[in-house]
Amino acid sequence: MVEAVVERLDGAPVGERRRWSDEFKAQAVTAALEPGVNVSALARRLGISPPQLFGWRKAFLNKQSEGAPASMPAPLVEIMVGDVTIRISPDLSEAALRRIFRAVRSA
Repeated sequence: MVEAVVERLDGAPVGERRRWSDEFKAQAVTAALEPGVNVSALARRLGISPPQLFGWRKAFLNKQSEGAPASMPAPLVEIMVGDVTIRISPDLSEAALRRIFRAVRSA
């Protein structure tokens, strides 16, 4: 039996992992969320890999959506029937929606 121990793969980066401060990450994510920003180009300018910045941005957005207040109203769906706009919440029952459509058609 032959045993080979490789300390480092050829082509693997040399050096320790870099650690970024929370302040640096926050500034990078804030810049990445600006409208029209090319996130990959921004990452290269900051000296980090684009997937790293995309990951930070995704983590930030996930954290924001988790922190959204539960009391926020559900978004309304708008349906145009002729000149009438019907705004309904997604939890409206089918039977109630049918009654609304009948009322609009007969009006």
